[in-house]
Formats: sequence, structure tokens, C-alpha cells
Amino acid sequence: MADTIIWISGATAGLGSGLAATVPWPGARVINLSRSAHPQLESVKLDLSRPESWGAAEESFRRELAGFKGKRAIFVHNAILATPPGFTGETDRAAYYNEIIANGAAPLMLGEMFLRAVGQDYESGLVMLSSAAARSPFEGHSVYCAAKAGVEMWVRVVRRELQRRGKKTWVVAVRPGFVDTPNTRAEAGRLVEDYPIAEQIARQLQTREGVMTPEQAGRGIWAMLPPPPNTSVLLQGEMVVAGAKP
Repeated sequence: MADTIIWISGATAGLGSGLAATVPWPGARVINLSRSAHPQLESVKLDLSRPESWGAAEESFRRELAGFKGKRAIFVHNAILATPPGFTGETDRAAYYNEIIANGAAPLMLGEMFLRAVGQDYESGLVMLSSAAARSPFEGHSVYCAAKAGVEMWVRVVRRELQRRGKKTWVVAVRPGFVDTPNTRAEAGRLVEDYPIAEQIARQLQTREGVMTPEQAGRGIWAMLPPPPNTSVLLQGEMVVAGAKP
């Protein structure tokens, strides 16, 4: 049995693949939760927009943690449902609903499932990937901004609840900074009338100022864990958006 078991949602591409590639514990068992199977990692099929699929992740948590005798168990929720930006009331209704379920509800339920399954005889931690969108109103991404703000508040509350119950499991939200991923590049090419910061994203990708590869971001995130006591949100650099004041 591996001393460390880690679940990463969306480990097949982008930041998730960077996190999987830079796990700092030799011999760690890494399980991908995703719609697509990872070519090297164990994979459990998960579709954030389909609540009926979430049970597979819960079953994986329960099965692997029942009688777990290792040193640490960590779940990193990284995956999102990437949808084309658009102004509220103008986008496709079904797509808008799916994003609410995938990016708003799924993270909270998956986090709850992990916390319900994890034991207290080993180090355990829950990492919820957030974004500068939790504090900056990115026009065209109302659901994404609300979802990330909601995730951060959920973490703030749950961290206090665990502490009050005397549990050792740590939980933290991480804003990873500007990461060069396929989704970031797609966002840079959006129409400005639907996503006003698209041009700024494109410029930053071109200048490379403050831009990290998924592997660089992954190593930085692992280096910050476990979080300092009484810390709910960790920052690894943030995109400064002109005109996007809280």
C-alpha cells in the first residue's frame, strides 16, 4: 500500500496535469477524477455537470480510505466545466445551468464526500482550486466568479467547523495565479464584447509576465501545503485586471 494517496480532479490536462506531474512524495498513488481517462494514472469517471456521476468519486474515497494505514490522503479539486463566456441573460440557458451545477454545486459536494470518508489517523487534506475571479467581477463569467467566491467561503466555514470538532484534516482554497493552459489560451481568443478582459489575457500570454506553466504552478502549490494554521486561502500570484475592482 502506498504511504500517500492523492485524488486530483481534472488531472488529464492543464493545471491538473501539472499537479499530477509534480506530486512531491515518491511512490504516491495518484487517482484522476475526470470525464477522460489519464494515459498513466488510475482514473475514475466523473462529469461535474452530471450529479449522477459524482457517486463514483465518493465510492473511490470510501473504498480506498477504508482501513487506510498510510501517512497522508489528499483530494485536490481542480476540475471545472469550461464554458464560453457571455453576459447573463444572453447565453444558452442549458449551458448556464450546467455551469452552475458543475462549478458551483459539484465542488461543495465532492469536498463533503471526501471529508465524510477520510479518517483521522493520518495526515489528510482538501485543496479547492480557486481563482482571482473569487474577488474580481470578470464580466462574461458571472457563474464562474460566483462559484469561486462560494468555494472560498465554504472553505472558510468548513475549516472552522473541523477545528471546532477537534479534527486534524486541513482544508484550504488556492488561487494558483496566471497559468498557461489550453483553457487560458481559449479565453484569450474570445470576443471582447462577450469577455472584456480577453485582450488583456492575450497580452499577458504574449509578454509572459507572471505566466506559469502547469508544472511550475503545480510545484508552487505543493510547496505551500499543508497550509499554515488558521489559513483558508493561499495566493500564488494573481492576474491584475484593469478596471475589475471588487
